[in-house]
Amino acid sequence: MLISSTDIAAPSIPPWLEPLWNSVDLQNFPHAVLVHGQSGIGKFEFAIELAKALLCESTATSKPCNACEACHWFDSGNHPDFIALAPETHQKRLPKSDLDLDAEAPKKKTASADDEEASDKKEKKNIAIEDARKAIEGLSIGTHRGGNRVILIYPLESLRPDSANTLLKSLEEPPAQTIFLLLADRLERVLPTIRSRCRLIAAPRPDRETGLSWLRDRVSKATGGKLNEDELQTIYDEQGGAPFSVFNSLLARYHQDDKDELSIAIQASRILLQGLSQGSRINSLELAEKIHKSPMGPLLTSAQRWVADLLAVIEGGNARYFPKHQPGILTLSKQARLAKLLRFWKLLTITRRHENHPLANRVQLEALLSQYQQIFED
Repeated sequence: MLISSTDIAAPSIPPWLEPLWNSVDLQNFPHAVLVHGQSGIGKFEFAIELAKALLCESTATSKPCNACEACHWFDSGNHPDFIALAPETHQKRLPKSDLDLDAEAPKKKTASADDEEASDKKEKKNIAIEDARKAIEGLSIGTHRGGNRVILIYPLESLRPDSANTLLKSLEEPPAQTIFLLLADRLERVLPTIRSRCRLIAAPRPDRETGLSWLRDRVSKATGGKLNEDELQTIYDEQGGAPFSVFNSLLARYHQDDKDELSIAIQASRILLQGLSQGSRINSLELAEKIHKSPMGPLLTSAQRWVADLLAVIEGGNARYFPKHQPGILTLSKQARLAKLLRFWKLLTITRRHENHPLANRVQLEALLSQYQQIFED
């Protein structure tokens, strides 16, 4: 079992993940672990630190030691036995070498006709097929430093079918000294055959007070003490209690990065909420036009959370995700037709299965918002 170990040093793991960290046994670590849980609760940061501990070459009992050659290689983003498969949207969260940082620095260039096109180019959200195939095919070669090799894949559900099948073959016949750290935000989207070959670990979400306390400290340090408590709590609720998502959003806002994907998604979600709060008076065509360029996933998540709050209020409870909208949701709950609301919930669930497919977002949003409007009509 993955229980009771004292051979890992206490890193800067958030408090709600410390019990999970303390349960890891490096000496008896399985060849494949699938950590799953809500996006933005720290799974990725947890896995990075765990990968470092698994590659640490110190003879001390506490790992990672942060002093051995392997740890230094890892921190610089150059450890030859650490392979991370992540889409472009997540690459910046991986350990970086100095060369990588230099390459990412903004460079002066003359204006050209291609600038606008380049600025509109979106980062890929799926793991590149070539990268997955190259990484997995290279596992037949022995490890470079004679110790463990760690393959980190996040988000696992972004693997395309052919890459997932290639991974499955490696899990069925795992190479020697190779450990797979697989992370998923949506466990139900992972192939059952892959799930069955991994040790499943559920990453918990913090309770509200713990999450907010951690956030206050992080945001205060990152912004020099500038902290809007009301804004902090509002975004915390809107993000479903995911502290890392909230922190990244506030940090992007502090640096006035209006092009940050998370900031764009939050702004679009708030416009969506304003529309949803209008019930039968919603203008589906106009609203879809305003928000269709935003990532589809966050919009669908916001819609699901809005419907969840609406259902909760209908049942006599309170809004969980959007407590500031409680009065409006209460009014809508008296107008909503429950059968239509439940059908709309099912439609949202089905639509989320295809949120990353290259479909026409505006057409999808128009159809969904039109269906939503009918919830409040006879």
